Amino acid sequence: MSAEASSSGISKKSKKNKSKAVEASNGDGDVQEVDKNKRHRKDKPWDTDDIDHWAIPQFTAPSATEHKPFLEESSFALLFPKYREPYLRSIWSNITSELDKYGLACELDLVQGQMTVKTTRKTWDPYIVLKGRDLLKLLARGVNAPQAIKILQDGIACDIIKIGGLVRNKERFVKRRQRLVGPNGSTLKAIELLTECYVLVQGNTVSAMGTFKGLKEVRRIIIDCMNNIHPIYRIKELMIRRELAKDPKLANESWDRFLPKFQKKHLSTSEKTAKKNALLDRQAESSSTLNPNSIPVTSTSTTTGTTVVDDKPKRTPFPSKKKTYTPFPPPQQPSKLDLQLASGEYFLKPREKEAMEKRKKAEKQMEVSAQRKAEREEAFIAPPEKREEGVEERRKKRKRAKAEDLM
Repeated sequence: MSAEASSSGISKKSKKNKSKAVEASNGDGDVQEVDKNKRHRKDKPWDTDDIDHWAIPQFTAPSATEHKPFLEESSFALLFPKYREPYLRSIWSNITSELDKYGLACELDLVQGQMTVKTTRKTWDPYIVLKGRDLLKLLARGVNAPQAIKILQDGIACDIIKIGGLVRNKERFVKRRQRLVGPNGSTLKAIELLTECYVLVQGNTVSAMGTFKGLKEVRRIIIDCMNNIHPIYRIKELMIRRELAKDPKLANESWDRFLPKFQKKHLSTSEKTAKKNALLDRQAESSSTLNPNSIPVTSTSTTTGTTVVDDKPKRTPFPSKKKTYTPFPPPQQPSKLDLQLASGEYFLKPREKEAMEKRKKAEKQMEVSAQRKAEREEAFIAPPEKREEGVEERRKKRKRAKAEDLM
């Protein structure tokens, strides 16, 4: 116990000493405080400001005298689907020649259905075998050979995004995958142009090739699309970012005020109920503000000098009853068996049930036949005929018109 206590005490003291700033003395005797994170750093006179630390140096093949082979052989084996076998056989000679430029060897095993890439004694780049593995991955996932060979370049990487397990429902998965492609491949083309990546949707995976920054955006768009967020929102955001990057004034500022903020339109049940109750409250307030002692509007005619009063009462909207949210479900509706028990039909014999059903069916047929018969007979009813006026009727009509003119 004493040894453990002493060791814990020493560790606590050492932590306290590390947390404090270390004091360093100059040659003149002045004491200067040094940050605890920089106390072990030394000056680097060769590290000047004109050095670009992000630049990738060119990695070229060494000369024959300087080259030394690797101590161990590295290899990767990958399976490929059966339908890719004819295409791989046709282009395998081109793949072999391209890998041979980098000192790699490859094999195609059609019996086991696998491809293998491995280093040789001519290989000088230790990372190129991983690039060869990515090349075989892309070939297995349906990427064409001329496009897949570009992965051997230094500035290009690849990403195989698995989308098969993101959506459970098969129909929903197919719809969202088609949404990613778009009509005539327009959405996929827009993603490729904005991210500067090659994207291929194949089965349960999406293959992407490009820069690391572009691959990050592609993965974000694809996963969001599988989570029911349309790709057009991310495409619009990328377009705005591209325009903002052209302005040097905004290089050191936040772009949040320029980027669109999309809100989810799907509300939960409690949010829908709260929104509905708020609407009902507004309607009740508007109906209560109407004045019941309003004077009817009068309209005067200047020609006749008469006043017409509108005696029709105005219809006031009846305030709808406010529905309050309750966590309890609605009462259960009676089942078919309950209705039969209530009407007594449940206790009838099978023959009586059949007779009742036949009687109901016959009554329904009679009603329908009577209705159709009435519709057919309507076509045979003669329309009312207009009788021409006689001589006496015309004479009486003329006398009545003259009397009205004299008055």
